[in-house]
Amino acid sequence: MADVIEVGAARGDAPPPAASAARRGAKSANRVGRATPYLFLAPYLVLFTVFGLLPIVLGLYLSLHQWDFQLPNRPFVGLDNYQELFSSDSAVFGDWWQSVRATAIFTVVSVPLLVVVPLGLALLLNRSFPGRTFFRAVYFAPYVLGVAVIGLLWRFLLDANLGLVNRVLGAVGLPSDTPWVTDVPWAWISLVGVTVWWTSGFNAVIYLAGLQDIAPELYEAAKVDGASAWERFRHVTLPGLRPVLLFVMTTTVLASANVFGQSFLITQGAPGTETRTVVWYIVEQGLRNNDAGRAAAMSIVFALMLAVVSLANFRLFRYRED
Repeated sequence: MADVIEVGAARGDAPPPAASAARRGAKSANRVGRATPYLFLAPYLVLFTVFGLLPIVLGLYLSLHQWDFQLPNRPFVGLDNYQELFSSDSAVFGDWWQSVRATAIFTVVSVPLLVVVPLGLALLLNRSFPGRTFFRAVYFAPYVLGVAVIGLLWRFLLDANLGLVNRVLGAVGLPSDTPWVTDVPWAWISLVGVTVWWTSGFNAVIYLAGLQDIAPELYEAAKVDGASAWERFRHVTLPGLRPVLLFVMTTTVLASANVFGQSFLITQGAPGTETRTVVWYIVEQGLRNNDAGRAAAMSIVFALMLAVVSLANFRLFRYRED
């Protein structure tokens, strides 16, 4: 039979139906195989397009217009909304850069704590001791609470007159009238402290996962070579956690820079607008002042700032395979 097929193919005759069907089946299987990855990616691509790409395009479009939701006319203004952010004689220049300054203060102070404190917790929780699972759950528990719960809870606890924190401080002989939410630097201490307490558990879990991926043989070899605990941490733990550190640093910087709920609920921007952050100011411009065009321009400029910071972070902590 094979000889007959080969002879027929040599003569230029049409292949038998079975052979043609087999070839068509093989081609169809190849097409399906090539399309399979795109079928798996399709749900994500649809969601990214609807909730990611389209809002970005719409934001760019809004930023080029004077967009008031209550008015029928939304004139094209070009780059005026962007120029106002960098023009000292504009109505929003001072408030915009004040919000940038507040966000920078919060980020610079909170990020080191949110990187170092969870690492210390992870190193402790990675050891074997009775009740380790319980303490892991305890440290992670605050993270499951929403920002509204956290904000209102600590707003009452830190109240200068009725708050439990000042009462406890007064009971142990410390000042009991500290303005935790109405004056600086106490307002910043409150915002950073609450944020560290609230979110440290998440970073600690990420660190724990990274620590468990480091081979125990590396620590044993370091001990045999006479390395101290600090040397083992420096030469074994930190190199092993470099990809995790990059992830934690990047996500923490972005999360801290996008802070909104804590300052809105706990300090309410006090004193004055000292703790009013960029996201809060953008929301205020877009929703309270009905100026979506200006708010969109602020969002895009702020996103570019964060992109520069993220690129610098990747440049500093980028992971290289040895």
